[in-house]
Amino acid sequence: MGGKSSAKRKGKKSGKAQKQGQGRPGGAVRNDYRGTGFANSQVVGNGSLKATTYVQQYAPVPTALDALPALPQEFTGRADDLAFILGVLDPDRPGDGPAVAVLSGWGGVGKTTLAYAAGHAAQQRDWFTGVLLVDLRGYDPHPAQAEDALEALLRSLGVRPEHLPPPGAGREVLYRSQLNVRQAAGERLLVVADNASALAQVQPLLPPGHHGMLVTSRHGLPGLGRIRTVNRLQPEDAVTLLEAALKKSDSDDVRVEEDPGAAERVVLACGCLPLALQITAALLAQDPDQPLSERADALSQTEGVLDGLNDGERSLRAMFGQSLDRLSPQEQDLFRLLSLNPGPDIATPAAVVLTDQPQPATERLLGRLAASHLIERNPAVRGRWQMHDLLRAYANEQAEAVKARGRDPRRRYDQAHTRLIDHYTEHAKAADTHFHPPGSTVSSRFSDREQALAWFDAERENLIATAHTTPQAGLDLGFALGRYLGWRRRLQDLVVVRSLALDACKTLNDTRNEAGAWNNLGSTLRELRRFDDSHDAHKTARDLYQQTGDTHGQASAWNNLGSTLNELRRFDDSHDAHKTARDLYQQTGNTHGEAGAWNNLGLVLQELRRFDDALHAHETARDLYQQTGDTHREATAWNNLGLVLQELRRFDDAHHAHQTDLNHCQQTGDTHGEAGAWNNLGSALRELRRFDDALHAHETARDLYQQTGDTHDEAGAWDNLGSALQELRRFDDAHHAHETARDLYQQTGDTHDEAGAWNNLGLVLQELRRFDDAHDAHETARDLYQQTGDTHGEAGAWNNLGAAYRDLDRFDDSLAAGRRAVEMLVVAEDWFRTGEAWGELATTLTAAGADPVQVRDAWNESATAYTRAGADEEAAASRTHTDSTKIPEEQLLVGGCPPSEESSGNAGTSAGA
Repeated sequence: MGGKSSAKRKGKKSGKAQKQGQGRPGGAVRNDYRGTGFANSQVVGNGSLKATTYVQQYAPVPTALDALPALPQEFTGRADDLAFILGVLDPDRPGDGPAVAVLSGWGGVGKTTLAYAAGHAAQQRDWFTGVLLVDLRGYDPHPAQAEDALEALLRSLGVRPEHLPPPGAGREVLYRSQLNVRQAAGERLLVVADNASALAQVQPLLPPGHHGMLVTSRHGLPGLGRIRTVNRLQPEDAVTLLEAALKKSDSDDVRVEEDPGAAERVVLACGCLPLALQITAALLAQDPDQPLSERADALSQTEGVLDGLNDGERSLRAMFGQSLDRLSPQEQDLFRLLSLNPGPDIATPAAVVLTDQPQPATERLLGRLAASHLIERNPAVRGRWQMHDLLRAYANEQAEAVKARGRDPRRRYDQAHTRLIDHYTEHAKAADTHFHPPGSTVSSRFSDREQALAWFDAERENLIATAHTTPQAGLDLGFALGRYLGWRRRLQDLVVVRSLALDACKTLNDTRNEAGAWNNLGSTLRELRRFDDSHDAHKTARDLYQQTGDTHGQASAWNNLGSTLNELRRFDDSHDAHKTARDLYQQTGNTHGEAGAWNNLGLVLQELRRFDDALHAHETARDLYQQTGDTHREATAWNNLGLVLQELRRFDDAHHAHQTDLNHCQQTGDTHGEAGAWNNLGSALRELRRFDDALHAHETARDLYQQTGDTHDEAGAWDNLGSALQELRRFDDAHHAHETARDLYQQTGDTHDEAGAWNNLGLVLQELRRFDDAHDAHETARDLYQQTGDTHGEAGAWNNLGAAYRDLDRFDDSLAAGRRAVEMLVVAEDWFRTGEAWGELATTLTAAGADPVQVRDAWNESATAYTRAGADEEAAASRTHTDSTKIPEEQLLVGGCPPSEESSGNAGTSAGA
């Protein structure tokens, strides 16, 4: 090796002079038999013996201490893994533990290359003076034995063949002695034992002293040293590997650069597994004209995916087979059975159902499969197991091969599959009972709703996948999962299972459940804002219920149809539908359903601006929910009650209602409902001029909506947040908030609420004195309100547009817009906003230098409207303005006098909810 090693070692240096060739770096090392017994040696004679000794000098025995192959140029990623390994091998590491790292992971994940990379990195740091490498062939039909590996290592250390002890303990003693001598000479060697499959292969190879060792294995091999599980590459690293491998064959290959999207699809289809990527790169190199998209399509086909990962020299299927062959028959059987699980992972109880064996026995088998890296423990949840997609494909192939052997094995696997489906559906039905209205029968399989919810959360993907397996499973799970998925706002999943249930009803000719499937699907489509499809679904449900004479079902369909008609802004039809539902629920004695109908009836009465009637409806709903003990739905009644109290300008009562709603939602764990409570509480706080508290409430609502993935309602929180920021005169932040709300409404396709965001954006643009932009924003709001048929919202936009015209000194246009707003608001009988609009007109008349009589009349009209609305404070302010117009005419300011701060403060008509 040449020169003195820089590797650090512990212990005292020997004070004895070294003989030539003994322990000297770079020199020959003699065999050391210290401590070896010679019990069977004989004394040839006694007395004096003269002999002539002839000494023959042999050439130094060659060594092989530079065994690491060069790294492939496509090696990438693995920074964390390398840092871990180097931390184990570092001669200055803390503690006295052995410098041994075991790299464990499934076949093809890149353990060997990683070990080579760690060895090179350690040598670059001068931690080792040499590297010994031995391939234990642990998964070949005939793995290397420890004595064979010792022989190879001793030869690499320079031991002559004739000096090798026979297989047994002597070889291990000599191996350790050789390493001890090299340590004494200041050397430090790294032993790389690749591809081990059992502890017995490796334990005799453990180096003594301060030498280091790396072991690679598809098993964990506990007890040797620090274990590092090597996982698949990150997608970006996998793409880098693919590109480097292609350029290694052809430096002009630019397929990855030209189609990065297809490259990502390729690496994901390969499972980001280095061996699969290298095989794929070799196949692509053989066909340089093949687009990556074509290769990705081929690999994405579940059937035969392993056929596409064989380049003639390397085969992923063969490598998986090596691992499977080393398992016991029971372990092999469980590996195949696990492919029957339709979802991405499986819980131990579900695996027990597959095996039909006691849980302790099944857990032991699962643990052995995990130790072999054919499955993995779910790192997030104990007691759950997962399998890589490529291994799943292999397991499925093996299961199909066993089933093809005859009727008995096929029946056994079919029975296991049926047991698993029944396990999921029965548990889902039991968990669903904890989401039924109070007073319903609750399954004892789960202790409470929290436990049921936790089970649903853990098994959601398995349950949805199971719903696709058979029509009966689709029907059962389509109904059993509905309340849970709605609670969690998993709306895309919900529409999938609702559709599966409907399809199953048609396939199974189940007319009894078909109406319910249509009704449930309609509700989900409404949540997804597909209102026309929802309308058709509820009409179909209603008609089917009428055909079967199901009065309770008819009530439910009418109630849901009314809610969809409300979203379609067909308020009169919606009102009639909810009244019909209410009457049918009363007819059937369903108090809980009647409460829901009253609650929804109150919402449409608000849209019809019949606020006193709406107040009665929501109070009735609240009382009925209290009567039935449904705290969760009582919370919704309190929420809606708070909204109508705000419209009635009873802000203290509204604040109490929304606070009660918030408390109930927190009590029941309804995160989405809590978000709505915070949002509406913020609006009440804003009306109470508690702007800092309102800001906090709207920010909380926004965050919770983001947490639940409700983009539409998040937009509403942003819009209200912008209004609170305006009140705090943080106009730039308000501008950002309203722009965000507008964009989110556009994203969700809500034209009506987008109009409100434009309207509020115009108000803040006026405050920023960007009058042209404000004008454009209010015009857009007006046009969108006209498009959606909301004359009340349109009136507010006209009012704000009039203010924008005034800021631009376009007084005639401002007066025309203001008069249009007044007319529409009077028709709507919105007296508070009529008072605002008359105040805007009076301000514009003053600015335009109009006759003081006209100004005074406008303020009088404003005061009268406010009085009709019960807004005494605002009415008094308008009368004050009336009195101020009685000054002599020559003192009036003419030509664009800006409005007073008080009048402009009442002027803008916000669209915030």
